[in-house]
Amino acid sequence: MAVTATPPTARPATASSRTGAAAVTTALVLLVAALAVVDITQGTAAVGPAEVLKALTGRADPADASVVIASRLPRMTAGLLVGAALGMAGVALQAVSRNVLASPDTLAVNAGSYLALGIAAVTGVSLPLFASSGIAFAGGLAAAAVVLGLSGLGAGTVRLVLAGTALALGLTAVTEGLLLLFPEETEGLYQWNQGSIGQNGFDGVLRMLPVAVAGFAGLMLIARRVDALALGDDTARGLGVPVRATRITAVVLATLLSAAAVTLAGPIGFVGLCAPALVRPLARRVRGITRLRTGVPLAGLVGAALVLGADVLLRALIDSDTAVAVPTGVVTSLVGAVFLVVMAARLRDGAGAAAPDRLRIRSRAVFVTTLTVLSLALVGITVAAVLVGDSKLLLGDVVNWLQGRAGRTVSFVLETRTPRVLAALLAGAALALAGTLVQAVTRNPLAEPAVLGVSGGGALGAVILVTSVPVAGAWGIAGAAFTGSAVTAVVVFGLAARGGFQQNRLVLVGVGAAAGTTALISLLIVLTDPFNATKALTWLSGSTYGRTLPDVLPLAAVLLAAVVVAGVRHRELDLVSLDEDTPRLLGLDLARGRLGFLVVSVLLTATAVAAAGTIGFVGLVAPHAARALVGRRHTRVLPVALLLGAVLVCTADLLGRTVIAPAQLGAGLMTAVIGTPYFLYVLVRSRR
Repeated sequence: MAVTATPPTARPATASSRTGAAAVTTALVLLVAALAVVDITQGTAAVGPAEVLKALTGRADPADASVVIASRLPRMTAGLLVGAALGMAGVALQAVSRNVLASPDTLAVNAGSYLALGIAAVTGVSLPLFASSGIAFAGGLAAAAVVLGLSGLGAGTVRLVLAGTALALGLTAVTEGLLLLFPEETEGLYQWNQGSIGQNGFDGVLRMLPVAVAGFAGLMLIARRVDALALGDDTARGLGVPVRATRITAVVLATLLSAAAVTLAGPIGFVGLCAPALVRPLARRVRGITRLRTGVPLAGLVGAALVLGADVLLRALIDSDTAVAVPTGVVTSLVGAVFLVVMAARLRDGAGAAAPDRLRIRSRAVFVTTLTVLSLALVGITVAAVLVGDSKLLLGDVVNWLQGRAGRTVSFVLETRTPRVLAALLAGAALALAGTLVQAVTRNPLAEPAVLGVSGGGALGAVILVTSVPVAGAWGIAGAAFTGSAVTAVVVFGLAARGGFQQNRLVLVGVGAAAGTTALISLLIVLTDPFNATKALTWLSGSTYGRTLPDVLPLAAVLLAAVVVAGVRHRELDLVSLDEDTPRLLGLDLARGRLGFLVVSVLLTATAVAAAGTIGFVGLVAPHAARALVGRRHTRVLPVALLLGAVLVCTADLLGRTVIAPAQLGAGLMTAVIGTPYFLYVLVRSRR
């Protein structure tokens, strides 16, 4: 008798998959429950596990019950909701973009929400929580649309992260400018941006819970369509899936989840990146987890475990009174930065290296004309920077001051203003030269000290010294900044060298390093003495405020030496920037040459950071513009880039201290607003 049946392995395999998925889900639920219990028992009040248990059973002292019900339980439930929402948003964004690095952070969703809420706050209108959530949703969705449009949705591309990071820097700079311009209207918004799950009652959680549930339900409804996208757009269309509508719907739902989390607790960094990354190894072992319908709730559980785990770890390592001041987002950002660096070091960029600039040949007349125009512009902006400010001067006042015949008021103004102008000029030139060297050595047009995290490392080193030794001098700060930049550069360049410096991996590792240093700086500022924190924050904005001539001397010395080295070895720079083989064929020690130029660039970046704070994008814009104007020969690129960098930072500093005088905006904020569109333009051009 013939018997026809399904293959004997089909049903056991299905049962095994379901059993494995159920086991993983159960383990995650137990982990989250354990973290939630521990989180409730932690806090500043002397309310331990026994008092918490009594409060939950209605047998506690009214004061203890008030602490548990009004503070600890809302904090725990907010952590659950925020972590779950961000984890689910991250897995959805990664699925529709087919990019393991997509998340609410890398798509600038948080930065878009931050700016939207900042603009709303400036109007002075008091908004209810739901309206704030709607504004955050609109801002985050607009930012995500821009990033996805610029980067494309190709599998494996890291341009999404680069575009999102650049846009986030620009949007955050604009928002911080609003905070400085409208301090009363935006009071509390900066603290909110650090990300904290602390709550005052259940009101916020109860209002955001329906929003998160709606986002989760929507993702579950379109899960099958999103799974079909993994087979490729053409295959999905053949199966009757509306590809474009599915992608848009998934991005909207993910942004809705992110907006709920942002509205409730502020930006909690990198949870949307880490949670799906932790689920993927489980999916490789348990077949039933590969589909989105299972992956979404699992990512939500992992996200909740990450947020609660960060809160528990923070309160376990730091005393309760101090832990209250440390935002949860700082801890998750540190963990996420490590994740991003590790993933970037292992990731293979399917798009290949960023396209180098085309070989341009410019005549000597063009070079001389460009040099002349830029020199005149430098003289003009320098004169304007010296004369214009909160007190306007005349050229005659400057001449009298130089001759020692100026009055007390004029002398005071010029003695405080001149070092600021010199710091801006020298910092701009130094960052431009550092960017030129890094782009030549790595043959990557997206590389520059701030994007690679070298500036952030220098800032971290300097802030450590500023906050721990307030009386530290200029040379000490420069040394600390160099140490921080050097350590960061060793990590970034060492990890990126495995795949070749020309790969986008270099920039991606740098982005992770920059995020990590930013989180550490925020942690130091929160934990330090208020006076030192204010000093560090002012310095970090890229401000030249309070600079003196001794502060500028280390930068002047390093810049002079670097200009001489780069000028003497300009032919070697030309060869290194071509390819791997040509320098070796001509007998050049490529590894030694690269190391030398990178050391010089680190020195330049560190001393520029020590003298003028963190100023981004100058090392990107100045070399690009120089090559566009005079070609790729470094004997011409170097002087033009130096002049462009000096003009750019001096102009940014002048505008920052005059547009809203007597209030001031740091030069770093101004250059971020200028540099972000340029970075995105370079990214789009390299994609083409």
